[in-house]
Amino acid sequence: MTLETSDRHELSAHEYREVPSTRSSSWDRDSDGGPWGDASDNGLQAREQALRRHTPSGWQGEALAPNREDQHVAQFDDQRQSARPKHRLRRRPFAIAGGLMLLAAALPAGYLYWDYAAHFASTDDAFIAARQFTIAPKVSGYLTAVPVTDNQHVVTGQVITRIDERDYRNALAVAQAQVAAAQTSIGTIEAQIVVQQAQISASQAQVEQAQASLVFAQQQATRYQDLARTAIAGSVQDAQRYTSQLNQQAAALQGAQAALKQAQQQIAVLVAQRSNAVANLSQAEAQRDQAQLNLSYTTITADQPGRVVQLSAAVGAFAQPGTNLTMFVPDDIWVWANFKETQLDHMRPGHPVSLEIDAYPDRSIQGRVASVQPGSGTAFSLLPAQNATGNYVKIVQRVPVKIVLDNPPTDVALGPGMSVVPTVRTDPTKSLLERLEAWL
Repeated sequence: MTLETSDRHELSAHEYREVPSTRSSSWDRDSDGGPWGDASDNGLQAREQALRRHTPSGWQGEALAPNREDQHVAQFDDQRQSARPKHRLRRRPFAIAGGLMLLAAALPAGYLYWDYAAHFASTDDAFIAARQFTIAPKVSGYLTAVPVTDNQHVVTGQVITRIDERDYRNALAVAQAQVAAAQTSIGTIEAQIVVQQAQISASQAQVEQAQASLVFAQQQATRYQDLARTAIAGSVQDAQRYTSQLNQQAAALQGAQAALKQAQQQIAVLVAQRSNAVANLSQAEAQRDQAQLNLSYTTITADQPGRVVQLSAAVGAFAQPGTNLTMFVPDDIWVWANFKETQLDHMRPGHPVSLEIDAYPDRSIQGRVASVQPGSGTAFSLLPAQNATGNYVKIVQRVPVKIVLDNPPTDVALGPGMSVVPTVRTDPTKSLLERLEAWL
């Protein structure tokens, strides 16, 4: 039943259930008096005023039947709870102002960080790499010296191990003797060629002498043959004698010519023998050079600066050709950084890189991008992915990027497999934060 203002006083006090004193006292403890005002006023008029204030449509009331008491009490509780946060906000103006100031500072700071981070690309999938290799002997023998130790840094030409060289020195001496014998053989043949050339000259002179005698014999034979025909001053016997001499001189000329030809052919034989001796000399020299190389192989040195790793050589051990004596890590190292393919859009060779090595976090190491591999890492793996078969799920691939170090530290050990966090500056222009720092 709705009650008008004129009828409110006609209702007797027993028609309204009083709010329990415990509830009234809890509301009265509110800092600004609560919705019920003074806790000492338990009259009907105070309750009517409280109902008028907290009822949205003004004074609306009904006789509080016992079954509706809880509904009205719950309504008053909800109104009280909705009113209390407003009072708390009014009691904490500095907290609200501080929160607004923090929000106002966080927004530009977040933008500055985002703008600065957009100039860089970073990854934690990066490792130091080098072309490490094994050191093995070329010749066999017992190790006589190992003047290095594990993880020692060596320079170019420094001795790593030595092999017993006595056998190889003997082989070198034999090869040198063979070279000397071949050289002597060549000298002998050359001397024979000189003698044979003199023999050829002598044979040539004999041929000329035989030719002169033949000419004189021809003249004599012709003269006496003419005299024998006239029978004036000569006889047939003289003509026959000089004719015989003519034939003898002709035969002597033929013999001298044959001897000359034989001497000339002997020169060709000696020249061939000399060529063979020269070939033998070349073979002996090759064997000598090989023996000298084998002797040099007994001393194993470092061909470039680096570190000796996993040394297994020991004095007295017998080393076969190809036996692993130690691992060698050169000083020439770089970083393989496996960037996501979505980070390569603005990455180019020559971009500066800041490197953070996990083993030495306090070191500031700079580098630059050397190259970007033309293909993802999985494309060059032993078993590349076959995306044309089965179900396909797209995954962002990683591409190896080679980064060279500009100032590698020399007082600490850096080697393959060590973790690195590279940060590549992909945008050379200054960010807003950098411009503000330069302006300030």
